[in-house]
Amino acid sequence: MNKVSFIFPGQGAQYVGMGKTIYDSYEQAKEIYNNAEKVLGIQLKRISFEGPEEELRESKNAQVAILVHSYAIYSILRPVIEPDIVAGHSLGEYTALVACEAINFADALHLTRLRGELMSRAGEKSPGTMAAIIGLSTEDVKSICKGLEGEGVINPANYNSLTQTVITGEVPLVHKTMEIAKEKGARRVIELKVSGAFHSKLMEEAFVPFKKVLLKQEFRNPKIPIVMNVTGDIIKNERDIRNAITQQILNPVQWVKTLFTLETVGVNTFIEIGPGKILSGLVKRTIKDATTHSINDADSLNNFKEEVK
Repeated sequence: MNKVSFIFPGQGAQYVGMGKTIYDSYEQAKEIYNNAEKVLGIQLKRISFEGPEEELRESKNAQVAILVHSYAIYSILRPVIEPDIVAGHSLGEYTALVACEAINFADALHLTRLRGELMSRAGEKSPGTMAAIIGLSTEDVKSICKGLEGEGVINPANYNSLTQTVITGEVPLVHKTMEIAKEKGARRVIELKVSGAFHSKLMEEAFVPFKKVLLKQEFRNPKIPIVMNVTGDIIKNERDIRNAITQQILNPVQWVKTLFTLETVGVNTFIEIGPGKILSGLVKRTIKDATTHSINDADSLNNFKEEVK
């Protein structure tokens, strides 16, 4: 079986200029961006298309910018090719929820804006950072974090590939983990440009009020299967979706398990929809013989549409 999965990127994939060529080329994209600006009351086009980078990088802006960019491309692509199953990385999970019709786009807009604002605030109140450790096994990184747990908050945030794990926590402990990882033979260690220690206890300040909102949010059973971050498994009903999306803010992203789940159900074509090409790279490093497509601007969208005609 050759199945197709749409996968949606999360925070960190943003870049100044994202969405501009899609907006300029498609009336449908113009409508989506203009409506999003009205709903949110912010200059989303200016922030996305012109920056500056520091403003775009703020969680409250980056999260809605990525959602709108991804959703605009998805809306244009959906009549051309339908996914068999969807997944999203962290923030990208909200686009995946829209794609499987578990929530509508307007609700996703409000949720991601609030999520970003709360996470920005939590990052200011409990400063933290994140770093990618490349070239060490998942177990090695978990072991380093475990050894430092007594000193404060430090834990894996994203299990991105078998040899790439993102860590999160208090700034001194993340820096200490980076040094130990280098000593243990990590190929690369990169501190990420983020405004807080996402997927850690330092986000508790965001989790509590956000959970209250999510408990009132209407979710529907997905029309197509979705694999979710917290478990890396297929979620089939609205109750489990609500629970998984609520827990996501504090818990690691099980991306490796997500990819293996997609492979197990017969997916070997992965279409990354949204800014950047990060997820396509992770797929290639994890799933043997997978076919990947990154659709992030008008050129890549037009080329793909020609390909599948």
